Amino acid sequence: MNSKLPQVIFKTRVREDLNTTSEFVWKDLDTEHYFANTKAILFSLPGAFTPVCSTLQLPSFEQLYSKFQVFRIDRIYCVSVNDSFVMNSWFESLNIKNITAIPDGSGEFTRKMGMLVKKDNLGFGMRSWRYAAIVDNCVVQKLFVEPGFSDNAADDPYEVSSPQNILDYLEKSQL
Repeated sequence: MNSKLPQVIFKTRVREDLNTTSEFVWKDLDTEHYFANTKAILFSLPGAFTPVCSTLQLPSFEQLYSKFQVFRIDRIYCVSVNDSFVMNSWFESLNIKNITAIPDGSGEFTRKMGMLVKKDNLGFGMRSWRYAAIVDNCVVQKLFVEPGFSDNAADDPYEVSSPQNILDYLEKSQL
């Protein structure tokens, strides 16, 4: 793969002091902020508070976080075409501590990744297709895209981009 991640600015709401319950402030954080000089897993999903995303995908990445560290994965990021308020509330509701939310409210990053699809059939508007990537210093090393990529897809597959599938790949590629 070896393609560079798109350079965008993410409009985020973060705590001024990450070690307290201080107030959230607006920060413009770019792709380099998240991915420069780090090895990461990036996964994207159709939306916060949706069934598969909330019951399987995000919680599974959280539960398997330590297993990814064995493969020198520094960070795991979840990006979704949702604003920062929604992403922060969603992570808080699921008690997510090890995964970092990246809000792509306008869908710019997702569009530049080539993963923006219409989900008007579900009343969602424009959203991300489900995918994951292994990223090293802003370069995509391996991409895991669910089959059936299309606008208004009848199905929402979840297997190829699952954390277990990525772990299986990492285990096999270490041989």
